[in-house]
Amino acid sequence: MAKILVTGGTGYIGSHTVVELQNEGFEVVIVDNLSNSNIEVLNGIEKITGIRPAFENIDCVDYVSMDRMFEKYNDIQAIIHFAASKAVGESVEKPLLYYRNNLVSLINVLQLMPIHKIKNFVFSSSCTVYGQPDILPVTENAPVKPALSPYANTKQVGEEIIRDTIYANPCYKSIILRYFNPIGAHPSAEIGELPNGVPNNLLPFVTQTAIGLRKQLQVFGDDYNTPDGSCIRDYINVVDLAKAHVVAVKRLIDNQNASNVETFNLGTGRGLSVLEILNTFEKVNGVKVPHIIVGRREGDIEKVWADPSYANNVLGWTATESVEDTLESAWAWEQNLAKRSKQE
Repeated sequence: MAKILVTGGTGYIGSHTVVELQNEGFEVVIVDNLSNSNIEVLNGIEKITGIRPAFENIDCVDYVSMDRMFEKYNDIQAIIHFAASKAVGESVEKPLLYYRNNLVSLINVLQLMPIHKIKNFVFSSSCTVYGQPDILPVTENAPVKPALSPYANTKQVGEEIIRDTIYANPCYKSIILRYFNPIGAHPSAEIGELPNGVPNNLLPFVTQTAIGLRKQLQVFGDDYNTPDGSCIRDYINVVDLAKAHVVAVKRLIDNQNASNVETFNLGTGRGLSVLEILNTFEKVNGVKVPHIIVGRREGDIEKVWADPSYANNVLGWTATESVEDTLESAWAWEQNLAKRSKQE
């Protein structure tokens, strides 16, 4: 079966994608510098699939090391590029870190593809490219708005770099996947979201507060123009999201793509507020999450959710997991982490 390079493969979405790739018979090579992940994720992947993927501790910004890696694994057929810094708030504070990490790593990988005769590229993008959309739900034809954060801008510019590169080299092809908000964990509770330090995403903050690692959850703003005043997002199960990457890779390898660059929204088509997620989490798991309403956070969008029909019809992928099951999986993962740390 084909060999796939997954950059950022020990990260949250990357690790779940590696599991789904291996379950489908693909051979996987992970490149990750472990800046926002843990080497122990490999143990979880191996427990779930029975296979330990090849792993190289490399920063994608390091061109020479990446070149050597491609020489070592000289039969890679496709690349899924996750490696990037991804916290909206942090990107506002540290823009140069984000531009360097996210754009130089992408440029390096794209430069090395023709040298090592790799033609297929799947890019991890984001619904942040739409800014605050004029019309909801968001289709792929919605205008790309001026970015509200350096993180969002790296995704916009990254997409442009891919399009320009492939326009100049039409024998290469790419699928750009614009995610909405991934949450949850693998149903085995062997892998899940494990941010280093203070979480930037909602769910790890919810679960860490529920288990007592944090005193209270901060809800950023209750004065938005939404039914309960909190931000609305399209929350998608991380395993559903991971499966979309497998479908995308197969589409490229099998030459089923309709054009050299295709773009798909990956979401559920349903918008849920921060407070709805919080209340549902408490209800399905029978735990309380102490929380406080604070001011709005810079860079946050008021409301956004996907129209996933293009991905459903053309890519042949649909999100199937319920939000209740997803929130249960997130809590099971947090409890498993707590059990592990006690054993240590």
